[in-house]
Amino acid sequence: MNATDGTPRVVVGVDGSASSYAALRWAVRHAERVGAVLEVVGVYDVPGATGWSAPPVDAAFDEQQAREALNEELRAVLTTRDGMPPLEQHVVRGNPAEVLIEASAGAEVLVVGGRGRGGFASLLLGSVSQQCATHASCPVVIVREDTV
Repeated sequence: MNATDGTPRVVVGVDGSASSYAALRWAVRHAERVGAVLEVVGVYDVPGATGWSAPPVDAAFDEQQAREALNEELRAVLTTRDGMPPLEQHVVRGNPAEVLIEASAGAEVLVVGGRGRGGFASLLLGSVSQQCATHASCPVVIVREDTV
């Protein structure tokens, strides 16, 4: 995911939530302003793929479903217009926070949606946005649904 030609990268995580759509819109505008490549990252995991009692899974099918979902999300949020930054799509299997933190290496900014679980619950459970803000190797912008 890391461009090596020196072009700035704006990485955004998209998961189908309204706040991730807001993050995508913010990331598009920012990438346009700074002349960056927009890297849209969708993360999926295969339910039950680990552990002893997992049912048989078709990882290729799950990946295809994730790719189709990301394409639908991009169509729903983005409109084709002049000035749209170059866009790369990445669908990666794994833990969302870990994948986004890894993708942040060398990026100008990592943009994620903030679901706003709030206060004590997020301290106990942690969240993708909180983990990214703590561990990403670039600045992180957390966009709430109602701010865009």
